[in-house]
Amino acid sequence: MALIIISINVFGQAPWTNGKLKISENKKFLQHENGKPFFWLGDTAWLLFQRLNREETVQYFKDRKEKGFNVVQCIFYQSYNDYNAYSDTAYVQKDLTRPAHTPGNNPENSEEYDFWDHADYITEVAAENGIYLAIAPTWGQLVLRDKDMTAEKATAFAAKLAEYFKNKPNIIWLNGGSSKAEINTDIWEVIGKTIKKHDPNHLMSFHPFGRTSSSTVFNDASWLDLNMFTSGHRNYEQDNAGIKYGEDNWKYVKDDLAKMPLRPTIDGEASFENLPQGLHDHTQVYWNTADVRRYAYWSVMAGACGHTYGENTVRQVHKKGENKGESGAKLDFWPAMQEPGSFQMQNLKNLVLSRPYFDKSNDQSVVAGNEGEKYDRILVSKGNDYLFAYTFTGREFTLNMGKISGKKVNAWWYDTRTGEAYAIGTFANIGTLNFNPPGEKFNGNDWVLVLDDSSKKFKKPGVSIY
Repeated sequence: MALIIISINVFGQAPWTNGKLKISENKKFLQHENGKPFFWLGDTAWLLFQRLNREETVQYFKDRKEKGFNVVQCIFYQSYNDYNAYSDTAYVQKDLTRPAHTPGNNPENSEEYDFWDHADYITEVAAENGIYLAIAPTWGQLVLRDKDMTAEKATAFAAKLAEYFKNKPNIIWLNGGSSKAEINTDIWEVIGKTIKKHDPNHLMSFHPFGRTSSSTVFNDASWLDLNMFTSGHRNYEQDNAGIKYGEDNWKYVKDDLAKMPLRPTIDGEASFENLPQGLHDHTQVYWNTADVRRYAYWSVMAGACGHTYGENTVRQVHKKGENKGESGAKLDFWPAMQEPGSFQMQNLKNLVLSRPYFDKSNDQSVVAGNEGEKYDRILVSKGNDYLFAYTFTGREFTLNMGKISGKKVNAWWYDTRTGEAYAIGTFANIGTLNFNPPGEKFNGNDWVLVLDDSSKKFKKPGVSIY
């Protein structure tokens, strides 16, 4: 096994130098052992282990580091047909109890360099760039279709993976893998318990099927540290299965945070940029950059502990001429890496880390009058001394003042597209105030109103205080 790399990156020390990840004291967020907040900003590259070679791996993680991502969601072994960029597979004769190891790990020698060695390399390059891998051990379809999947086989499979990755600093586990938790529940329990037994120091969630949440079946599970929901890829009109919340992914957050025991929650798969609405029908309208911003801000303003972004081509690591594109993917992998949404996600992370993090919670009582339905909804998140109010359409709205501390408040408009903040004045913190965002009203003219207790003298929104 290659040595673990823990290095200094462009933005300073690797995040795990602040200690391992843990659940915050109020049970709603993630933090490091030294108390520093960890805002999960994820990218989706499910077939990372299968489709990127060494040079491409370096290029991918360098790009994602520069764009502020600190988590990448991927699958270790998706199906029995899995081979990596070097035509290696992880298991002998498709047997999950027989890892395909070869002596040595020299990448110049194909007889030595195997699937596991390449997984090592990918994990280490991620670590060099300060990025966690949120690894789904396998995919739901493999478990569903394997008629010989037993508790004994699942135990052996999970134990080997946990032992292999447990000493790496940048691992988060995603049990499941687009799975219906009510099907094969016993197998997912075995995998979860086994990984946690062999690797108790890394956090674990469950990546569920579309329009469902891990909390529905596993909220009481001993191995579950944080909940994950998949708000999915269907629009309001296509909403015909699962929890029928349409595009209102903030409702999953509200549900999860109302359950006991209280756990952090996150949207682990919202609509992907450049994906047809509904996933499979290529004649449908494609989700765009404004849509992926909306899902991110809605969930975080509702109380999620971060957000996972995805672009249709990148999430499946589709490279034209090398593998088949699914779900209407139109772009090649490397151009798709530069889609606008991938640049803009870091603006959300920068905003929430520019104000005290752990006292933040959703409070819709701040909105005076109509909170709005669907795209017109105003989502409010506030701490003791500040608040954020997000509008997707740029419509006017009115707030009840006096909901945060201070006799006066400083007000800003924060541009979700650029990360720039524009001061708009200082106001008395009493009564109600009407706010009209810049520009005309339309879907995608989204802004965050930031109000600060003027006596606290906070930095400009978007400038981290951590």
